[in-house]
Amino acid sequence: MIVLASASPRRKELLSNLVNEFEIKPADIDETPYALEQPQEYVVRMAREKAEAAIAKHQLSHRDIVIASDTSVVLGERILGKPEDFAHAQEMLRALSGRSHEVMTSICVCNGGLNRVATANVISQVDFRELSDVEIAQYWATGEPADKAGAYAIQGLGGMFVKHIAGSFSAVVGLPVYEVTQLLNEFGVSPLKEKSRE
Repeated sequence: MIVLASASPRRKELLSNLVNEFEIKPADIDETPYALEQPQEYVVRMAREKAEAAIAKHQLSHRDIVIASDTSVVLGERILGKPEDFAHAQEMLRALSGRSHEVMTSICVCNGGLNRVATANVISQVDFRELSDVEIAQYWATGEPADKAGAYAIQGLGGMFVKHIAGSFSAVVGLPVYEVTQLLNEFGVSPLKEKSRE
């Protein structure tokens, strides 16, 4: 059984393009960065801890293949998580306005026994145009940024703020399709073979 350790509808949609059958079994973890933890170390740790928490919570077996992911928006060395409220979202979007930032999406693919664990971290660069305070307020009023890292969704209305992206669009959305495919192949799952059965 393939398990997606995430409740994200975006990750569900992306994974459904690669495999026909999987179960969604998320688990909550503490997502607080450690003191002095580097962003790349943080996102990889988050993906692995999400996988481990899902395995423990749902009592998954060594035969199960678990996919977990974490996406963080990084400005300089600062990790921008999900906004707590409008003021927090406004502060983040003002900081991103007219600047380039990185989106780091890590994945962890492992078996339920955790004796096979593979991770990858995909870094994409995203360039924002200048945003006005009116645009930020209107964007917040749509509800879209409330549960998004960095307070925007590139696949939604937030895409209108993006001048350029260098890297993986699917990774910025939440699940790097290329890397997931490569790791699934290592675990004996071929997305092309899976989808060609239809």
